[in-house]
Amino acid sequence: MTAPTTPAPTTTDDDPDLPERDTAGDPFDHDALPTPPGATATLLRSLLAPMKARVALTTFLLLLQQAAVQAGPLLVAYAIDSAVPAFRRADHGPLIAVAVAYLLCAVASGGLQYAFFGVAARVNQDVLLDLRGRIFRHAQALSIDFHERYTSGRLISRSTTDVESLRELLDEGLQELVTVILSFVYISAMLLWLDLSLGAVAVASFVPLYALVRMYRRRAARVYKLRSTAIAAVIVKFVETMNGIRPVRAFRRESANDAEFQVLNRRHEHTNGDAMLEMARYVVGSRIVANIAVAGIVLWGAYRVADGTLALGVLAAAVLYLRRLYDPIDRLGMFLNSYQSAAASLEKIAGLLAQTPSVPEPSTPKELPALQSAYPGREVVFDGVRFAYRTGGEVLPRFDLTLPAGQTVAVVGSTGAGKSTLAKLLARFYDPSDGRVLLDGVDLRDLAVPELRRGVVMVTQEAFLFSGTVAENIAIGRPDATRADIERAAKAIGAHDFISTLPDGYDTDVRKRGGRISAGQRQLVAFARALLADPAVLILDEATSSLDVPGERAVQRAMSTVLKGRTAVVIAHRLSTVEIADRVLVMEHGRIVEDGAPAELVADTGRFADLHRAWRESLA
Repeated sequence: MTAPTTPAPTTTDDDPDLPERDTAGDPFDHDALPTPPGATATLLRSLLAPMKARVALTTFLLLLQQAAVQAGPLLVAYAIDSAVPAFRRADHGPLIAVAVAYLLCAVASGGLQYAFFGVAARVNQDVLLDLRGRIFRHAQALSIDFHERYTSGRLISRSTTDVESLRELLDEGLQELVTVILSFVYISAMLLWLDLSLGAVAVASFVPLYALVRMYRRRAARVYKLRSTAIAAVIVKFVETMNGIRPVRAFRRESANDAEFQVLNRRHEHTNGDAMLEMARYVVGSRIVANIAVAGIVLWGAYRVADGTLALGVLAAAVLYLRRLYDPIDRLGMFLNSYQSAAASLEKIAGLLAQTPSVPEPSTPKELPALQSAYPGREVVFDGVRFAYRTGGEVLPRFDLTLPAGQTVAVVGSTGAGKSTLAKLLARFYDPSDGRVLLDGVDLRDLAVPELRRGVVMVTQEAFLFSGTVAENIAIGRPDATRADIERAAKAIGAHDFISTLPDGYDTDVRKRGGRISAGQRQLVAFARALLADPAVLILDEATSSLDVPGERAVQRAMSTVLKGRTAVVIAHRLSTVEIADRVLVMEHGRIVEDGAPAELVADTGRFADLHRAWRESLA
């Protein structure tokens, strides 16, 4: 499966504990998802199940429409063999009846086809609407580890390019398929009824066409699967480059990126060419078979007309029927073209939708116990926790830690020590490989996601703002908050002053990813959002690293109020942040090597004292 986007998640710079994603090898394959057997058919059935009545109606309309269309050659046969001779005898009735019947069939065919298109179009759009919604909802429900290994560009490809392939099939291909099938049934029956031997020869000519179709399907399936993956690789590269345009410019990567993009673009071109070549082989082969069959039947039929064993009208009707059958063969090729493309896309979508969250919802969720004090803090316990990422070794060996309710704990250590992993386990972005993380004695795995998110909030290093106003971005912390609540949170965190200077104040549109305001201001908005959520546990994962010195000091002044009574875990590289903590944990290789009050550790001769001394010297 495959990716146009939201910013692709990083796995090294912003997340030092997570092993770098392996992107070696063929870019077509490294993000592929397995599709369970039968998943594609199950998905298609589930999409069509709510529309059974309308699907049946479209089939009925097409049956009637084809009956009206296929009556034409019978009327021609009757006109040649009966109506014209009667006309010569001055009996005009049969010929007039044929003309009226032909006109009525044409009108009925047009009206029925119009009705078919109206119903089918609504069915098609409802299917696509449902499918896009499923992809979007499912992608949001999947766990963080999925998004850290599956590029956002491929997700976008699933919901755009692949859904578009299915749209082409539904809009154009299915009608062609049903038309060809109905034509085959109607015409075979008519030919056999008109003349058994002539009909048998005509039906026998379908055998090489069937073999040709089977061969085309087999060859095209492989080509279209490669094409679907190729376009995703192009989209992924484009999205990745645009998301990283600043480092691209800073490190003059334009030429190198262009060369890499051209390689992927060329592969996409080649797979498109292979698809067209397969289509050309099928069309040419089908036309050769059709023309040989028609020529042979016409010659044999003419010989029988000459010796009086076959009526001329029957031969004319048979030729018309054969042309009506063989003419759609090219359109059948277009259907197969759309089908193979859609089948490859639907398989990739089914593979995506078959993914299950690695952090599942509990089957019988529990609720957190009532708070025992006026403050919102809750006790956090890491009980025998072990953890390893999917692509790397064990990050946390057996890990035990208790954080009393209301305590602010700073976690420091070198890159890769396990600090961010600790924070992600507490936020339940991941589940431990072994052991438990408890919140007031309740395993996080037993809490429903809404209950957990009300209790634990995380502010990350990169504050992400959505398009919309400042107020709307702060209100994400509590959607039912009033404007007064929003402003009160902003004032508490020190963001009110800069927000007031914006062109429209709290109603200023921050635009894509908050690009209208600075990185430090975005972080202040993120702090206000977290404060508005009023969590029991607040995790700050290097959340002040993007602030300048005045901004950091403003946030630190506010933190003494914001964190009061809450359980707080502060992941910090800047040791200035540690000054607000009640307790400091120093981590190395997934283990706590020092634990104590900041003043005690500074006065000691351990690892934290060395870090603190180096930090003081850097300030000097």
